[in-house]
Amino acid sequence: MTKLLITGRSGRMGQSLIEAGNENPDTEVASTHDECDDLACCFQNVDAAIDFTVHHFTSAVLEAALASQTPLVIGTTGHTDEEKARITEAAKTLPIVFAPNFSVGVNTLFWLTRKAAQILGNDRFDIEVTEMHHRHKIDAPSGTARRLLEILNEETHTSYENDVAHGRVGNIGARPHQEIGMHTLRGGDVVGDHTVMFAADGERVELTHKASSRMTFASGAVRAAVWLQDQPAGLYDMQDVLGLQ
Repeated sequence: MTKLLITGRSGRMGQSLIEAGNENPDTEVASTHDECDDLACCFQNVDAAIDFTVHHFTSAVLEAALASQTPLVIGTTGHTDEEKARITEAAKTLPIVFAPNFSVGVNTLFWLTRKAAQILGNDRFDIEVTEMHHRHKIDAPSGTARRLLEILNEETHTSYENDVAHGRVGNIGARPHQEIGMHTLRGGDVVGDHTVMFAADGERVELTHKASSRMTFASGAVRAAVWLQDQPAGLYDMQDVLGLQ
């Protein structure tokens, strides 16, 4: 039985993680954390911690996890380069799963996007990415969309800085050959929709994932925490957990 610590227990994702941890027959929610709690105390006597709070809290979580040598699952997005570097450094000592999305379906979308980009390329097909989330989401584009763009950049030999266009407005002229469009939508209570489109003359391929419940992410994160129990120190993502690498 894997004893879990869930941070952000009063948040929507925290509540879903607690539910998923209690439903999984291989896990027990042994500790939770919220504002004003002693974080170090919450890390005592647990086998893994799951954090889906806010990116600026990650450093404190890493410090407590390193002090207690507790494997860590990080589902928070929007990290700065410096914060990502701290995660990478901590993974030299701890096993950490750090992923933009823990849904099995989204990770299948990652895999399919890579394969589609390898087959279709961007010589004949124009590539566009769209994502939509609820009105309260604070980072844009989403971490999942960023990962999709990274995959597309890798397979088409383009760069995020030079070849990704975030929306379009005005008399901008014809679409540049290498360009990848990125379009962010916000509204309502949408949990998460992501689409990758490959459009050519006469045909179009669309890969879409739509999440209707946060439990898809929570269940995947709990699965990752169990998987970490048998892993050495290192930085992993959900593709490793699912054996898709």
